[in-house]
Amino acid sequence: MDWFIAPDFWTSRLVFQRALAGVYLVAFLTAALQFRALMGERGMLPVPRFVAQVPFRAAPSLFQLHYSDRFFAACAWSGCLVSAALLAGLDAVVPLWGSMLLWLIPWALYLSIVNVGQTWYSFGWESLLLEVGFLAVFLGNDEVAPPIVVLFLLRWILFRVEFGAGLIKMRGDACWRKLTCLDHHHETQPMPGPLSWFFHHLPKPLHRVEVAANHVTQLAVPVLLFTPHPISTAAASLMIVTQLWLVLSGNFSWLNWITIVLALSAVRFPSDPPAVADAPLWYEVVVLAVAALLLVLSYHPVANMISRRQIMNRSFDPLHLVNTYGAFGSVSRIRYEVVIEGTADDVPREDSDWREYEFKGKPGDPRRWPRQFAPYHLRLDWLMWFAALSPAYAGSWFGALVERLLENDRDTLKLLRRSPFPSDEPPRYIRARLFRYRYTTWRELRETGACWERAYVREYLPPTRLAGVAQRS
Repeated sequence: MDWFIAPDFWTSRLVFQRALAGVYLVAFLTAALQFRALMGERGMLPVPRFVAQVPFRAAPSLFQLHYSDRFFAACAWSGCLVSAALLAGLDAVVPLWGSMLLWLIPWALYLSIVNVGQTWYSFGWESLLLEVGFLAVFLGNDEVAPPIVVLFLLRWILFRVEFGAGLIKMRGDACWRKLTCLDHHHETQPMPGPLSWFFHHLPKPLHRVEVAANHVTQLAVPVLLFTPHPISTAAASLMIVTQLWLVLSGNFSWLNWITIVLALSAVRFPSDPPAVADAPLWYEVVVLAVAALLLVLSYHPVANMISRRQIMNRSFDPLHLVNTYGAFGSVSRIRYEVVIEGTADDVPREDSDWREYEFKGKPGDPRRWPRQFAPYHLRLDWLMWFAALSPAYAGSWFGALVERLLENDRDTLKLLRRSPFPSDEPPRYIRARLFRYRYTTWRELRETGACWERAYVREYLPPTRLAGVAQRS
């Protein structure tokens, strides 16, 4: 069936698949290197405790059937291996059915991780990777030209990502309508990057232009994705440029990169597609059946988008097949940070030798300039931003974090940039204090070399020690 395929998007599919494999690789690497402290058997939110309380049908996962840290590590590193193989193009040299199975493996493995990841995996880009990854299973390989219906569904996801984000802004914080949100956003975003200080200090009129351009890109341009080439290609290209601007301005995990990957599937690259045989009938039937299912499931995100009570980042099925997205419906005006300190003193006093724990990505020492981590995702650092907004966001895990620090837990300390205590001499007490942070001015930066200025606000957690540990005489 000629109408079933789009040979002109042969190169688009190739670029999309390799880029998606790269995002998968980062996601699995993040899981492999961080899971033990976050949700391992001795983690802050252990998977075994979670699966004992949540049934399989509500959170389908391999780890519902069996869990051990060794098994999780095997799954995460297997995901890395398969993703690397896909990045290298292994799917192009196997039969069509083999290619589909190869793409199904990382989707199933990552679904297993997300569905037991709890708070650590509650971000919209997790569901977005799964939704896009599921469609990639049916995009085909070198045996067939890319199916038009799958390319359409990829654009449908991109439309929902951008248009949903635009609507949540217009319905949310008034600063989006007043074009003033970027007066604050670069300073208060979850994890600033190395250029965020400079973005914050751009002239305010330019901030207004940025916000206005964002509205155009998210509310008007997505409609053009469903127009003929070259208009649709121009629309997708504009989205890519916008996302690269966001990449420069902060650390947003792989949210920007997976959006870029989606947009690449809508760009028609100049190419000379090879002659291939017609797609097998079984393949056409499977693709059309999956497309029909996804269109039916799209009812929920569409209903959410048109609702005045629109919500952000929600999955409507346990397989994360069709989801709703959005970010920064509201923007904080003030940045707060939780600073964790420990002391080896037997009696904690205000004048004790309190030493600060340094995190890899979140602001701490005012003189330490932010680094670029995205698309790699520092999960603990991100959750510490939420903890500063309200202790309620950290109620399930912050106490466990403090306990692990009091134990000098090796896996937990690996999540940090530096511990102020030797591995064999854990602190006696841990405390947490809330500070208000603001970017320094150009003059303050020249005089002090500090990019942040911070001021003490209040006690977040009083000095705490492990239960049953006696004071030294």
